[in-house]
Amino acid sequence: MTYALATFLVSAIGGLVLAASVLRGKLAPWALSLVHAALGALGLLLLAGGALNGEASWPPRVALALLIVAALGGFYLANLHRQKIVAPAPAVVVHAGAAVGGVALLLLSTLGLL
Repeated sequence: MTYALATFLVSAIGGLVLAASVLRGKLAPWALSLVHAALGALGLLLLAGGALNGEASWPPRVALALLIVAALGGFYLANLHRQKIVAPAPAVVVHAGAAVGGVALLLLSTLGLL
């Protein structure tokens, strides 16, 4: 699950740039959106492989659920972006909140604090 965590942390850097653009009322760079989405999807696959193997405790499974919610929000945001519509700030905040919650839980679990 360490690889999943690393992937999400790199994706988060792009997410901060994307969110900053959108919260300023501007469309973010499409290429960065694609990289952010690809890293998020890779992280989900890596996390699902580790969290659903039957040996994982509850924190990675809850993190997976939160990150799936974040991914669904990301699909909504990407759809708006594809249509050249700047996303509403509350949608960006919900997406980011679910992602941060999931990654934080995964981080604490990986560090052995949960």
